[in-house]
Amino acid sequence: MIDLDGTLLDTIPDLAAAANGMLTELNMPVLPEATIRNYVGKGIANLIERTLTNSMDGKPDAELFQRAVPVYERTYREVNGKYTTMYPGVKEGLDLLRAQGYPLACVTNKSERFTLPLLDYVNLSSYFVSVVAGDTLPQKKPDPEPLLHACKQMKVAPHEMLMIGDSLNDAQAARSAGCPVFCVTYGYNEGHDVQTLDVDAIVASLVEATALITKKN
Repeated sequence: MIDLDGTLLDTIPDLAAAANGMLTELNMPVLPEATIRNYVGKGIANLIERTLTNSMDGKPDAELFQRAVPVYERTYREVNGKYTTMYPGVKEGLDLLRAQGYPLACVTNKSERFTLPLLDYVNLSSYFVSVVAGDTLPQKKPDPEPLLHACKQMKVAPHEMLMIGDSLNDAQAARSAGCPVFCVTYGYNEGHDVQTLDVDAIVASLVEATALITKKN
């Protein structure tokens, strides 16, 4: 299982453009991309709340939030994939994993209506036999259910299913699900140092991750 934002793709430029487009339409001051980077990780609703309040834990006025959601979704739909880039080693790592016979799932907190078009746009859809998005289930990471759902779909026991991500969300979800977990050194982690996370390995790329995986026959 592989996370999307911050692990496969650097989507911050798209997310920041959408968030600032929303703020502009709401006559609010825009935020630096570096600030928005720290607000990414727990799905659209959290990103909108954090952006509107410019705070990790802020809760905006309910009426403002309701007005903001459709504006953000429209602006993000317009830029989804436009400024996104693939991290070094992702394509090579996916090719190695597929060549070694590993079935792959993408498990993300991004809504399906944005996830599937983005994977198509960057030509990664064909790598994944399962995509579990942020609205596939009632729960999102760090809840373990998205990971357990992917395990069931792929008929793999959780302790034999590796999660590769970039954040505390991925580490906590994997530990709760009983899955081993690797984290990459890049990506988004809501301001947390990846070195402090409870993970089985920290890797610089998906290519490096493949060298640490042994397939059970």
